[in-house]
Amino acid sequence: MGTLPLLFAVLFFTVPTLMPDPSHPPIGEADGKAEAVESMFDAVAPRYDLLNRVLSAGIDRYWRSRAVRTLRAEQPRRVLDVATGTADLALKVQRTLHPRETIGIDLSAKMLDRGREKIEQAGLAARIALQRADAAALPFDDGAFDAAFVAFGVRNFEDLDAGLDDIRRVLRPGGALVVLEFSTPRTTPIKQLYAWYSRHVLPRIGGLLSPDQGAYEYLPSSVAAFPDGVDFLRRMEGTGFVDLTWTPLTFGIASLYTGRVR
Repeated sequence: MGTLPLLFAVLFFTVPTLMPDPSHPPIGEADGKAEAVESMFDAVAPRYDLLNRVLSAGIDRYWRSRAVRTLRAEQPRRVLDVATGTADLALKVQRTLHPRETIGIDLSAKMLDRGREKIEQAGLAARIALQRADAAALPFDDGAFDAAFVAFGVRNFEDLDAGLDDIRRVLRPGGALVVLEFSTPRTTPIKQLYAWYSRHVLPRIGGLLSPDQGAYEYLPSSVAAFPDGVDFLRRMEGTGFVDLTWTPLTFGIASLYTGRVR
């Protein structure tokens, strides 16, 4: 697939994560965002996986695989997947890293229900457990995990620093955090094409799929508001993570971040 068709396929990945409902979450960090995010993902849960596969041309699988492979040499025994959704990353973690236990948490009960179905179908219910929880108030002991992942979830945190700080709390000393998130491309002509698509094409697609066109503006707006790149590394550093790295993926449409607990 050529560069431009691939870029358009990747950008279409934004569609299924948007809420077909007028009460979409506020942009950036804001009180009440957690409840709105929960409602948003409850609404899209039935079609989330299918649209991810079709509309992203499979590139979301590559991104998740790339994130999980960063810890292949470490063989963590207990792994936390924050904002697990329908458990795509949790399943990839279990199949690739083979930890003793993977726990996925999410605010959306309907996304978790779909995730449990997939885990049962994969025969991995003895290794992967899902539960409803907020990233800023994790129901786990200090130092309970060897590694943690967040795939396309930190942008939806109500309080980014509180979420990162609690993830750090439940990681053991030396434990790793891997974050995969959308970012804003910085190179010409990709950044111009991305901006044009987000401003003009995506809302029209949303208008065709839902009477509430504004709901389909949530994802590109939230990506634009998110402190990506060096700014996100500073947020990680400010919540106690060290050995930080940032790797742009697919023309900078997504970014992979890693850090460790002292």
